[in-house]
Amino acid sequence: MTFPKYETLVLEPRGKHLLLVRLNRPEVLNALNTKMGQELTDLWTRLGADAGAVRCVVLTGTGERAFCAGADLKERDGMSVEVWRAQHEGFERAFIALVVCPVPVIAALNGHAFGGGLELALCCDFIFAARNARLALPEASRGLMPGGMGTQNLPRAVGERRAKELILSGRPIGADEGHAWGLVNRVCEPAKLLEEALATAQQIADNAPLSVRQAKRSIHYGLGMDLLTGYRFEIEAYNRLVDTEDRREGVRAFVEKRRPRFEGK
Repeated sequence: MTFPKYETLVLEPRGKHLLLVRLNRPEVLNALNTKMGQELTDLWTRLGADAGAVRCVVLTGTGERAFCAGADLKERDGMSVEVWRAQHEGFERAFIALVVCPVPVIAALNGHAFGGGLELALCCDFIFAARNARLALPEASRGLMPGGMGTQNLPRAVGERRAKELILSGRPIGADEGHAWGLVNRVCEPAKLLEEALATAQQIADNAPLSVRQAKRSIHYGLGMDLLTGYRFEIEAYNRLVDTEDRREGVRAFVEKRRPRFEGK
């Protein structure tokens, strides 16, 4: 698949099926500005419409200090209410496009993730973090509140009471505390972060892509349903895989004691 050349994102194909995406505004700690919101929306929408050979994405930041410092408040300084709300609607489209993207996305927090930066990571499927990363939703200290699904995704990750503590106090936590709370899947040494994230991405990409996408949908949408309704959704997703070439290939490969060759068909 061919992507446009973005101003605020760097795309690096890694092998046949992996895509490394870097937030690329290191001079402002990769803060989200209007252009980055537009480009993230475009990227996730393109992957959702036709991912081509891409089977898994790793999202990280450029530099060693920050994954993303949140919204660019210097850009926002002096904005009218109308312009602020219009900009935020653009950010909303980016968050939604990421959440509904069928391709798995792993956040690799190479440094601090504050505000909308942490919310962007929480919209990914799961999070690896460098040991030196700090995580926070400090919006209440600036007269705001999280507006990038933070009040929805954080309690789903850490529970209601811990989410309230972090959001209402605005205090930052370290990667190890985030791991203990269930916000972060794995804490990595900074030099090993991308290696470990890409290795996990490769494990995902080696599996049947249709199976991965159906399972991702079932988990995501099932969490919004009661158990039996969610199970019915799961079985609908499951049955779509029975009559696929990848399912037949997976069974043949198991019987023949070889690695399967999945084609996404």
